[in-house]
Amino acid sequence: PFKIPSSSMVPTLLVGDFILVNKYVYGIRIPVANRKLIPIADPERGDVMVFRFPDDPSLDYIKRVIGVPGDRIEYRNKRLTINGNPVPVRQVDDYLSRERMQFSHRYIETVGSVEHEILLEDDAPAFMTPSRAFPHSANCNYNTNGLACTVPPGHYFMMGDNRDNSSDSRVWGFVPDENIVGRAFFIWLNLNELGRFGSFR
Repeated sequence: PFKIPSSSMVPTLLVGDFILVNKYVYGIRIPVANRKLIPIADPERGDVMVFRFPDDPSLDYIKRVIGVPGDRIEYRNKRLTINGNPVPVRQVDDYLSRERMQFSHRYIETVGSVEHEILLEDDAPAFMTPSRAFPHSANCNYNTNGLACTVPPGHYFMMGDNRDNSSDSRVWGFVPDENIVGRAFFIWLNLNELGRFGSFR
């Protein structure tokens, strides 16, 4: 079980959600070194994945897989393109954040075979500044409209569903395969919202 500490995955996951994570769906790994011993499957675009934060492996992060090895990811003017193909989105009713008491535009986005909700805010800039020169940062190009990155072998590009309130691969770079913990798939408890229970995508 893992507990969601931040709002970066709202509206899919809320602060305080306790979630279950399948640590074996991507393969059986050697403890401590976390090297894959028996491969089973690779992360797919759209998966919600828990991983060790590249800057501090003692921290577990959770984001959505947007790019897999070899993908060309572009995020410009808050629109996502994968390998030259714009990702389908359609706008639905606005989302009210109970924490911030603020409305955000809500969209249904389809990444791979997964439909999920994302949030965007009009007053947030499209540009996100990288925190440092991260490994393989030469694979990325930034400008005032956003960025374009080519995902290197053995790495993944991750983004939060709360796009304008998420520190993710746009800021700190790619997630290496050895940092993967598992795929999140089930909400089993939220003490603030007792009705939250069940699987999600």
